[in-house]
Amino acid sequence: MGDDVRAGGCVVAPRVVDAASFDAAVASSGDELVVVDFHGPSCPNCEVFVAALPDLLADLHDVRFTLLQCDAYANPSLAERFSLHGVPTFILLRRGRVLGRMSGYRGRAFFTQVVREHAG
Repeated sequence: MGDDVRAGGCVVAPRVVDAASFDAAVASSGDELVVVDFHGPSCPNCEVFVAALPDLLADLHDVRFTLLQCDAYANPSLAERFSLHGVPTFILLRRGRVLGRMSGYRGRAFFTQVVREHAG
């Protein structure tokens, strides 16, 4: 969805990436936390996350991070690289190194708590 647009600290619009653009998108974030939303078509929990995204970003307005979105089914090399076993899966990275992961969308409070813990 284009370049990061920020309001306060967080990303306003997530960037859609694929296997070809993934590494460059992560590298361009420097020392900032990167949250990758691996999703898929016809995934009810993925749709719940997308619907909650405006509220999540509002909750995280003071946290600096980059949100990337990637269709795991259209990018099987990335799904394999991160050992995805289902969607949605959220991978948290800094400088390309995996800090953590969340399998499934477990709600707004849990998501914001995990992002805050890893952003600091």
